[in-house]
Amino acid sequence: MNYDYISFINRIRRKPILIAPGAYDALSARLIEHIGFEAIYIGGASASYSLLGMPDLGFITFDRMSDHISRIRQVTSLPLICDADTGYGNEDNIRYVVKTYEKIGCIAIQIEDQVWPKKCGHLSNKEVTHVKEMVLRIKAALSARKEAIIIARTDAIDPLGINEAIERANIYLEEGADVAFIEAPRNINEIERISKEVKGLKMINMVEGGITPLLSAKKLEEMGFSIVIYPGSAIRAAAKAVITMLSILKDTGSTKDFIENMVQFNDLQKFLYKP
Repeated sequence: MNYDYISFINRIRRKPILIAPGAYDALSARLIEHIGFEAIYIGGASASYSLLGMPDLGFITFDRMSDHISRIRQVTSLPLICDADTGYGNEDNIRYVVKTYEKIGCIAIQIEDQVWPKKCGHLSNKEVTHVKEMVLRIKAALSARKEAIIIARTDAIDPLGINEAIERANIYLEEGADVAFIEAPRNINEIERISKEVKGLKMINMVEGGITPLLSAKKLEEMGFSIVIYPGSAIRAAAKAVITMLSILKDTGSTKDFIENMVQFNDLQKFLYKP
């Protein structure tokens, strides 16, 4: 499924809302495509969990993230929305990141306005850069991209409040970002304000157990959002299943009581080796 800039922008402008589950490895990416979703989100948090067994506190480097995306790109034809954190450095670094991500096969690249080392958007005590610094990041990304959508994320709600976050999102759109992403709205009122006051294409994040209330994709579409990502849903589901299986194995000495919740060996081989 090959998208260029125009075709992907046109897709996210039309309904239904684009739902992009997060892949934490190549297998989960194949499963997302198998179920029939249109796009995949590759986030730094899930990469940190799966590759390092660490929280999302800036441990994932550019090299690790680009390798991670490359492995996923090899097994799926779906468009990839890829997290570039703060851009991993100055404007020169950002240009290199964008060029590299495009070569790997990312159709959309997300850059945020946190300071480095960044934190997961649903953790507290985050710091954000000055607006002018983020504008430089956006302009660097725009100067380097050929076909990729540039998504500008702001984490300003936690340190500076919803008014500042909305103002930043609109500035980032005015400076050329294709999509605005205000991370971690804390309640329905803030989500509604974002939907009404951000003047452009908008992405939103659903994090189970996070700060933001969970709303259906249909509701978010009605509110005016164009993309909804579920960056950690798959890895949290996998972690829960593994914990349950291991607990049963430890208690009973067998996985027999969990086998109905597993993809059987032969079924998995058929899925992996299908032409």
